[in-house]
Amino acid sequence: MPSLSFVLPHWLYWVMLLIFPLIAMYLLSRQRRNPPDRRPSLFIAYLFWFLSGYLGIHRFYLRSGWGFVFIPVFLGIIYCNTQIREVRDDESRTFAALEQAQAARERARPREGIEPTPESKAELEHAEAEVRTLDADYQKAKGIRDHWKSLASGGAIALAVMLLIDAALLPGLVRRRRALEIAEPSLEVVHPDAVAGVHEGGVGEDPTLAVHSKVTDIIDGITTKVGLFVAWWAVIAVFAYYYEVVARFIFNSPTNWVHESMFLMFGMQYILCGAYAYCEDQHVRVDVIYAQFSRRGKAIADILTSVFFFIFTVTLLVTSLRFALDAVSVGEHSFTEWGIQYWPVKLTMPIGAALIVLQGLSKLVKDIMIVSRKGA
Repeated sequence: MPSLSFVLPHWLYWVMLLIFPLIAMYLLSRQRRNPPDRRPSLFIAYLFWFLSGYLGIHRFYLRSGWGFVFIPVFLGIIYCNTQIREVRDDESRTFAALEQAQAARERARPREGIEPTPESKAELEHAEAEVRTLDADYQKAKGIRDHWKSLASGGAIALAVMLLIDAALLPGLVRRRRALEIAEPSLEVVHPDAVAGVHEGGVGEDPTLAVHSKVTDIIDGITTKVGLFVAWWAVIAVFAYYYEVVARFIFNSPTNWVHESMFLMFGMQYILCGAYAYCEDQHVRVDVIYAQFSRRGKAIADILTSVFFFIFTVTLLVTSLRFALDAVSVGEHSFTEWGIQYWPVKLTMPIGAALIVLQGLSKLVKDIMIVSRKGA
């Protein structure tokens, strides 16, 4: 199997974090305008073909039994790659031993102009015999590896040809599948907004959720937009780790940038989504006593405890701002082989902290409105 040497460029990483959520939100808005009819679509068929076509998932999506043809070919490639990894250690070990034997043979050769003694001749013959033995072992291990590598390459070529054929056939296959399902009883169209949300105990019960004012609505709108934007980053992780699994187990090419890029992305998402979770009352809390209070009693308790909230969040804002400015001033980047810039990551810390402080002010205003009966 050929190896993959792709390394995600830094500029593409940052552009992806900015552009992907915009594309996803556009597609979602278009789907809301035109709800799906649950019949096969060409876009989803090609998405399955691109991401998991090697397992024939696109065929199964279209209810075609030809998908089972892909599975043994893919499993054969996995098995061949497993054998390659197992014999690679033997090849490396025998090659290292061969190099040592060749060096020993060169040391045993008599210098020019010096008559070899019987002992030196015997030593040279022994070294040459050792080189021949180890060379045979190395060639044997290399031959086994080349054998499994050729089988894996053949399977990969066969799988690629099958996928290319299906890429050309998919439009017709989707049309025929849709025609068959149209002839069947019509499927119910389910609007995305009609799906009921799952309520978790201890969250979503804040009395300020039903209170609104012009100022608080502006703050809530900002934190909601930021939260919904970065929430789409979780989908990027699916594609990134998918690439890592395929590269590692099919092409024997594990990456060193996927894990770093994803834990940095999730760190930024965590801090930027904090205000949105606070706005929607989705932070988990133990409220055995708090839950027993009345609506006005909860507001009074939140006002009293907001002092501790602002001490923590304002401290986080000030310290993270200094932290981020230091990183920007030196153009900080990671010391890994990928070498991604760290300063944009650290800039999200004061931004996220500022959003949490703003959201705290919004909640405080709402609590005051409830206590003063203006939010009743």
